[in-house]
Amino acid sequence: MASDNNSFMQPAIPRFDGHYDHWSMLMEKFLRSKEYWDIVENGVTEPVAEETLTEAQNKALADRKLKDLKAKNYLFQAIDHSILETILQKDTSKHI
Repeated sequence: MASDNNSFMQPAIPRFDGHYDHWSMLMEKFLRSKEYWDIVENGVTEPVAEETLTEAQNKALADRKLKDLKAKNYLFQAIDHSILETILQKDTSKHI
């Protein structure tokens, strides 16, 4: 018989309710728990156009871009539609 002892609930994404200081603290903790906070603080550094990247550097860049996309997704889910319209044009989670 299968047991559900190993299952657990995922934390809810903190919804922005107009109280920025409180929400930002909760959102920071949430993104830290997902290991995305570094990408929010530091962003994604694009290489110089002439710079040739190794395979490992390309993989690391792709990984950082994916983490940034995931962080943006969490931020978009946390923000009401009326506010979301003002930030949709931001390129990275750091800019949001």
